[in-house]
Amino acid sequence: MSAETPHDPAAAYEALSRAVRPEPDATGVESGDQSPKRILVAGIGNAWMKDDGFGGKVAQRLDGVELPAGVAVFDFGTGGLDLAYEVMRGYDALLIVDVSRQGGTPGTLYVMDADPDEIEPIGDGESISPHGMDPQTVLRFIKTVGGWPGKVVVIACEPGVVEEMGIGLSPDVEEAVGRAAELVLETIAELRTDAAYEDLG
Repeated sequence: MSAETPHDPAAAYEALSRAVRPEPDATGVESGDQSPKRILVAGIGNAWMKDDGFGGKVAQRLDGVELPAGVAVFDFGTGGLDLAYEVMRGYDALLIVDVSRQGGTPGTLYVMDADPDEIEPIGDGESISPHGMDPQTVLRFIKTVGGWPGKVVVIACEPGVVEEMGIGLSPDVEEAVGRAAELVLETIAELRTDAAYEDLG
């Protein structure tokens, strides 16, 4: 996701999403008395490519928010390899915040669940760049070397402009930052319950 290899929001999640649903309502699930789930919230994207910096903005918005035990939030920028190594430290869930073209109005939010069966491992002899790894490549890398988290969820925003260099989000996407931060908190509440992992078998 560098200026030389611009992030393609459509291709990045081509085989990643099992379900897409726009702006879900809060569930209000309670975590109960149990060991806290380890949850990694990863904002990713190139802040120099306009709306591609959305994930980082959401991570920054969450900075200073009191989070439940076991929850970590990082702005990984374009450091896909850093994200991969962090995931391999062992998490129950990974929550990626990024942009993704799904055909909606700019600023629309989506929640997508990653199905590990649909993520192809990196093949023998296949080369990948440690810089500008998109989320799908990160997940392929994790699947190849091990360390897949129990649950992977993507909160994505429909971008307006990602093909132009420049700092700052378009108005519709900027307005979505606060809503996305709230959606992250709602999703964290879901991921802290055992019920969120029942479909993993």
